[in-house]
Amino acid sequence: MLKNLHRKSLATSLALLLCGYATVGFAADGSAPADLGASNPGQTVNVTLVLGLHNQDALERYIYSTVTRGNPAFHRFLTTAEFADRYGATAGEIARVQAFLKQQGLSQAELLPNHLAIKVSGTIGQFNAAFHTSIHDYRNSDGTTFHQPNATPTVPAALSGTLVVASGLSSEARYHSHHVKAILPPQQGPSANALAKGAAPATPACTGNPTATCTPGEFTVGDVANRYNINPLYRVGVNGKGSTIGIATLANFIPADAYAYWSAIGLPVKPNRITQVHVDGGGPLSGPAGSGETSLDVEQSGGVAPWANIIVYDAPNTDAGFFDVFNQAVSDNQVDSLSVSWGSPEIFYFPQLNGGVDFTDELRAFHQVFLEAAAQGISMFATSGDSGAYDTVRSLGGLLTDPVPPPLTADAPGSDPFITTAGGTTVPFSYSFSGGPTASLTKEGVWGWDYISNYFQTNFGVDITDQVFSVGGGGGVSVFWPVPRYQKFTGGIRKSEKNQTLLFPQFGINYTLPANYRGRNEPDVSLNADPETGYSLVSSLDGPGLLTFSGGTSFVAPQLNGISALLRQSTHGRVGFWNPQVYALQNIFGYGPFSAFSDIRSGDNWFYAGKYGYEPGAGIGTLNVSNLAVFLSVF
Repeated sequence: MLKNLHRKSLATSLALLLCGYATVGFAADGSAPADLGASNPGQTVNVTLVLGLHNQDALERYIYSTVTRGNPAFHRFLTTAEFADRYGATAGEIARVQAFLKQQGLSQAELLPNHLAIKVSGTIGQFNAAFHTSIHDYRNSDGTTFHQPNATPTVPAALSGTLVVASGLSSEARYHSHHVKAILPPQQGPSANALAKGAAPATPACTGNPTATCTPGEFTVGDVANRYNINPLYRVGVNGKGSTIGIATLANFIPADAYAYWSAIGLPVKPNRITQVHVDGGGPLSGPAGSGETSLDVEQSGGVAPWANIIVYDAPNTDAGFFDVFNQAVSDNQVDSLSVSWGSPEIFYFPQLNGGVDFTDELRAFHQVFLEAAAQGISMFATSGDSGAYDTVRSLGGLLTDPVPPPLTADAPGSDPFITTAGGTTVPFSYSFSGGPTASLTKEGVWGWDYISNYFQTNFGVDITDQVFSVGGGGGVSVFWPVPRYQKFTGGIRKSEKNQTLLFPQFGINYTLPANYRGRNEPDVSLNADPETGYSLVSSLDGPGLLTFSGGTSFVAPQLNGISALLRQSTHGRVGFWNPQVYALQNIFGYGPFSAFSDIRSGDNWFYAGKYGYEPGAGIGTLNVSNLAVFLSVF
């Protein structure tokens, strides 16, 4: 969260001139937001009070039993009411919270049916008094304003053990979408001059899925189907019919964009399939706010499963909005699978980075909802991020050559052990930048843009590392969540590394992460995510027509979401929590032509390299979807 730190940096573009190189580097703004003083005490705000669940150990055991074939509870998923009755806050606890609200003059807007949250409305002055804090207004260097507490809110003693966190006392935009554009679309062929003369090498005919292009940077969902063996399912009528896909997002979008994308690639889809649910008033609608992220989430998930229904839950980009969008989607229990392509470095929740204010209760609040989703059979997918193994670099900058390099970090919510986290690969392709010689990647590998840096260093003697570090598929080791059961017997699982320090002396930050922590490893599975071998999309708020050379793990999470919709149809029921099932299949059956997984043994995400088995770059590998469908139907 870094409530007093707003240094933004993105590897955004590289301008290559015919006679040389001009670069646009990291643009860092090290200024803290200006404290404008106490917020108007009469301003009305909405806050979500997150209630603690009961019997968590028993709940986790039940979740594992629902995805263990032969167990009496196999696929006996709970309804929301059953979950609330077994694991939600009790009637007495809810009554105590309601009495407290009445005493403070706060109004209950809604008790969620899972009994894990109460939405509350009141004035800033009332919340200041209720939680013994002082909410101030702040202005960022870009002119945007927000409010948040300038002192740690205190949970009233009467509610200790019942109330996990009061989410929504801050209105700061906190989360990134994991969507990346190509730094420079690669030229195909031996040189720029040869290309100019029309001497590009011949392109083989594109076969397989009729919507595929077979053109890196312009891939469609048809290319996903070709590469990851989805087409056999389509041929037997598995197209997502009867499934409902959920999208959790922090920006509104234009549904017509999704239909335009499917039409442009020639994909017939179920008509009138999109439903929008605007949580807490809904998210913003604009290109800069991330509406394109929502568009691509719908286009990719709904393109992989063209006959599935889609419900899009969007909320404001705040801590309360992010929690509420999950809570609403899971409590509604209408979707069979749910993906999110927004996140933040896990350590940004830690008190050492927030002036002593501990935000890790928000991680626990998310965890409760993810447990509910798993118990109800909702398969959930999150992105691992697009900053390689160094997740803070996207927000804070930094290079490995710095006196104190940026630390190895994991992304949240993908670091949560009860969500399936999507990693990124680069598929084989040939490329040439700025007239240089053609180079090739011959194997699908862990996505990391060090191959681009190496290209310029080798062919032109130019070091562009500061432009491309650390762009790549996220992955690493959580230093908050312990290693889950399904990873304990998986070869390649790593502990956190030693000497990982985030140093920002101008803000008093000098935090060394726990070393040798046996934490949850992410990602779990991967698909192509490199924008250089990326995709087209339609987002009319970002530009006309098909926008190309887009990528990021934000494509992979919704693709897995669509794949899960296909699996729901092929197995005749909700798949449930993926991770115990896919890890068991990989551990038992390994890799090979009949496996559900393809091992990734090349590439790296700037630290974790592709190798046999699991690694925190591509997880257990990429999918063979048709084989996975067979295994899930039998085992």
